[in-house]
Amino acid sequence: MTTQTTAQHRFSLLRTAIALQTLTIFLQAVSAGLLLTAPYGETLHSAGARVMYGASMLYVLAAVLAWKPGGGPLRPVWQAAGFLVLASLQVALGIAHVPSVHVPLGVLMFGLSVLALTRH
Repeated sequence: MTTQTTAQHRFSLLRTAIALQTLTIFLQAVSAGLLLTAPYGETLHSAGARVMYGASMLYVLAAVLAWKPGGGPLRPVWQAAGFLVLASLQVALGIAHVPSVHVPLGVLMFGLSVLALTRH
């Protein structure tokens, strides 16, 4: 496997991680609606938060793998780390039941994740 092929696989992993993160955030919006209307909504939203947080950690790992071994750009690492900070804040706000910040932050995170996906 050539160096170029290896770098392409690493950036493919990065794009996949961002896509997974974007999907999990979207599903959190859906489960938030169920939170208001269905008895199982809270369980689904809580489980989805864990999956979304895991997807954010995977994004950081994929960004580091795309950067470090192959000498790729450092910017995706900073973006992924920043996103993990936002995800941590989002989880804390959800646990604290602060919807006035939790909901707009979720919308912002979805927008930023879509933006990151279109850039990679």
